[in-house]
Amino acid sequence: MASEAGEVIGSDQGGERDRRPLFALLAANTVSGLGSALTLVAIPWFVLITTGSAAKTGITVATGTVPYLLAGVFGGALVDRIGYRRSSIVSDLWSTLAILAIPLIYDTIGLAFWELLVLVFLATLVRLPGQTGRDSLFPQLAEMAKMPLERANSLSQGVPRLTLLVGPAIAGILIAAISARNVLWIDSFTFAVSAIIVAVTIPPDKPSATRASESYLRDTLEGFRFIHRDRVLLWIVITFAIGSLVSEPIYTIVLPVYAKQVYGTAADLGLLYSSLAVGSLIGLGLYAIFGPRLSGWKTFIAGFFVRALTFVVLVFLPSLPIAMAAIVVNATMFEPINPLLTSILQRHAPEGIRGRVFGSFDAIAAGTLPAGTLIGGILLGSGGLVMTLSIVAGASLLQAVTLPLIPSLRDMDTPAEVLTPAGVLER
Repeated sequence: MASEAGEVIGSDQGGERDRRPLFALLAANTVSGLGSALTLVAIPWFVLITTGSAAKTGITVATGTVPYLLAGVFGGALVDRIGYRRSSIVSDLWSTLAILAIPLIYDTIGLAFWELLVLVFLATLVRLPGQTGRDSLFPQLAEMAKMPLERANSLSQGVPRLTLLVGPAIAGILIAAISARNVLWIDSFTFAVSAIIVAVTIPPDKPSATRASESYLRDTLEGFRFIHRDRVLLWIVITFAIGSLVSEPIYTIVLPVYAKQVYGTAADLGLLYSSLAVGSLIGLGLYAIFGPRLSGWKTFIAGFFVRALTFVVLVFLPSLPIAMAAIVVNATMFEPINPLLTSILQRHAPEGIRGRVFGSFDAIAAGTLPAGTLIGGILLGSGGLVMTLSIVAGASLLQAVTLPLIPSLRDMDTPAEVLTPAGVLER
């Protein structure tokens, strides 16, 4: 049975439809997403060229991942305190200055390696709260546009996938033409443009969109408490945390080894990642069209189950075209879960604490990824590629077949207003 949640939020309210703020925010996300894609390539290349050290390059990349956990835990309360729109603007301006400082200091007084690490850390620290602010704005803008929330979130989720598909190629061309150092100047400019778009085109938050107590720690914990009380969100975040532990290492560490050992070149790895991006875009496009009429629970189960089956295909070390096809199917079926999840979070979390709920959810869901990556690396080193793939595929299948046995996941198709704050159906 299709979810009633697919109805347009605010459709019972009067007023003319105005899609301009929604598409302006999508434009801002596109510009800042392109900047993030440029950062993804330009920073490591800049470090490698300027230091000549692969070890320092790895340290720099690792430094950029640490703030995500900190921002997930502590950033949500800050977003709720200063507002969603303002969080987006401050995040982009902060990123502008942090990225701009790298080539500026390097070209003037010289940049020590520890200073580079500090700037990379700072540039990443506010990116997740900024994205949380933008995600929290979407229900208000979707209401103004009279667009189903699933469709609006599909468009939002498609932006980073599109920029990830084309951004690294653009970065590579620009680096070859003007050097990585100069690409960082362009990179910082993209975040500034994004901030200007949001500041000029996005209306202020609703008066009820911010709520904070006198205690920052209490506000920080409130997001975790809310998820613990809401049984739908609780079981979804547990599912994602397990997925980050047993399945996500395929993308972060196994695929590079897979491409090198089975096919032999970095170009083949690029094709595998491109297949992932193409499948993601297809899945999001289909969900944007059909998502409001689909059962969220069935979409969720199908995504995890098909993803596990595609991992099984990879165990047999197929030819490159078959592996690419499997990854396309993988992403096409799994990617709709992301806008579905965002819509559920937006509907379940009250406006006043939405930032905290988003941040807490991200911290829990992604908190197991470092451990999963570490375990995946140990398995690859000790047991080899096929054994590692077999374990990941088996664990993913086990998770997929157990999901239908969790009653609370079926409630994701129940309109949020029918659920109490504790996540118990009022029947």
